[in-house]
Amino acid sequence: MKQMAYVVYREDEFMVAQCLNVDVSSFGATRAEAVANLKEAVELYFEDEPDSKFTAVADLNVGEEFVNA
Repeated sequence: MKQMAYVVYREDEFMVAQCLNVDVSSFGATRAEAVANLKEAVELYFEDEPDSKFTAVADLNVGEEFVNA
């Protein structure tokens, strides 16, 4: 078992959950559904990629900044 770090945000009508340990994301109608779907997606990812690197994440912060885009 590993501790999964993630961030959840709204994108249009969906809640998106993005894993910070590996490049996997999922979505759902609610935050709880998005996180449950993300957990399943990460578990499935490691079934296919057992040697993939799981990067530990600590001291998690979330922020927003304006960029010229």
